[in-house]
Amino acid sequence: MSGLAFLIPVALLLGLGGLGAFLWALRGGQFDDLDGAALRILIEDDKKNGADR
Repeated sequence: MSGLAFLIPVALLLGLGGLGAFLWALRGGQFDDLDGAALRILIEDDKKNGADR
């Protein structure tokens, strides 16, 4: 029983920490452009590939 008295507050603090990190990322604009990263791989960039040599 004493183990639960320790583990329940620890679990609640970790959950609140995860929620805080999610809200921080949400306010920081981390999830604003979900399609941009998926489409960026399709754009050819000749300078990065070394084709300009």
